[in-house]
Amino acid sequence: MSPIAVTESAPVAAPVAKQNGTTAVNGDMNGTTASSSASSFGPNTSAVLHGAKDLRIEERPYAAPTGDQVQIRVRATGLCGSDLHYYLHGRNGDFALQHSMCLGHESAGEIVALGPNVPASASLAVGDRVAIEAGRFCGSCPKCRDGRYNLCKQMRFASSAKTFPHLDGTLQKYMNWPSWLVHKLPANVSLTSAALCEPLSVVLQGIRRSQLQPGQSVLVYGAGAVGLLACAAAKASGASFVAAVDIDQGKLTFAAANGWADATYLLPRGAPPATAGGGEESQDPRARRAAEDKAAISSASTSATLLLQALSTTTSSSPSPASTSTGYATQPAPLDLATEGFDVVFECTGVPACVQTGIFATRPGGKIVLIGMGNPIQTLPIGSASLREVDIVGVFRYANTYPVALGLLAGGTLRAQGGGVHAQASSSSSSSSSSSSSSFQQQCGEDTEGQGAGKKMGGIDNLVSHSFKLKDAVKAFETLANGKDAERGRGVVKVFITDDEP
Repeated sequence: MSPIAVTESAPVAAPVAKQNGTTAVNGDMNGTTASSSASSFGPNTSAVLHGAKDLRIEERPYAAPTGDQVQIRVRATGLCGSDLHYYLHGRNGDFALQHSMCLGHESAGEIVALGPNVPASASLAVGDRVAIEAGRFCGSCPKCRDGRYNLCKQMRFASSAKTFPHLDGTLQKYMNWPSWLVHKLPANVSLTSAALCEPLSVVLQGIRRSQLQPGQSVLVYGAGAVGLLACAAAKASGASFVAAVDIDQGKLTFAAANGWADATYLLPRGAPPATAGGGEESQDPRARRAAEDKAAISSASTSATLLLQALSTTTSSSPSPASTSTGYATQPAPLDLATEGFDVVFECTGVPACVQTGIFATRPGGKIVLIGMGNPIQTLPIGSASLREVDIVGVFRYANTYPVALGLLAGGTLRAQGGGVHAQASSSSSSSSSSSSSSFQQQCGEDTEGQGAGKKMGGIDNLVSHSFKLKDAVKAFETLANGKDAERGRGVVKVFITDDEP
């Protein structure tokens, strides 16, 4: 087995300085809205957010692709947590909506037209199915030249209000996009899987940053879509023992049933730990805050001890959805797990208590990777991390990961092949393994000894629990917000908006 080979200094795949000019239509950075200098078409059905819970289905005109753009008929889009924040609150953290904007950035579709300057070297043609990489970077700054274009200060990300004017997202029937930011799909990769390459890329960026080695143990906090992908990608990268932690037993059962987690741990739902202190001290805000922080850190340390002990001793041959036990495991944990902890922890919730507990659950010399976006200011046990040389690693989006993600899917490791359990009944394309599987072997490490990737797992298409048409986008967002559908009360794992019309 070989470790992940892709480094952060990998060369940029995109042309230099492509963001300004050639990909815009008459100054329109979205490159889709019609302008006076481009042929106008229509209608272009779009889900446009005007404010909190003010999502409108509009028919907009659209323009022919210019420069090095391709025009894409968007076929599949997964709804992300950031999309939900914009829908519910009109903002995502510090990024507030300043004008109307199309949501969506986890997408795939078909090329329907080429701009006049799309280079022959792109090997793109009308009819090609492509995954859409949603961030447009400058290509010429030091970070872009170093291959870390996710840190480009000129980055403009689809469906993000971070920059002004905002860049429209993918919840529209047609969109124009730079040809160097689309990735042709192998024949055996479905459009749904291709759309999931976006959240999978975030996870692969985390795995790269963690320098995960085959045979290491992994703990994942949060069994939402990103956490489940983290479990699956860790297994595919050769992790010998992957444990998932969540407050939802159904999600944990789903993770184990798909072979993405070897063990699970159900976190108890409850109030934050009581704070110490009283009398005059409790009247001092600084003293009260210090007492609260001390209590939180103490609680996190205790929680980590209980978690490690439970995962070291719990065994079960088949997870049951009705299980009320704290956790279960389908294979033995590392012998020193209870006393040492995990080699790598992926924190996918952003919840301060989970970050704190995750640090204590990481073994000396290990790494905790912060994938979840939580409170910008948190109280963390830095002393414990420092004394045990636990590295706290940040992750922001991704760079140079789409070829790796598509290689994983084409090689069959994360593609549906009859294994696992679907979140809902759905069909997936199946075909013989592509030569792109060599990409997985080179980039993410091949499991040649039967660990991790050697075990049959469910394909990531299984994540999709609910699917809606674009005209029903409001219902899709309400379902995501409620965590279950109104008709049957079925829990949400991943919501998609699809378009299979001619």
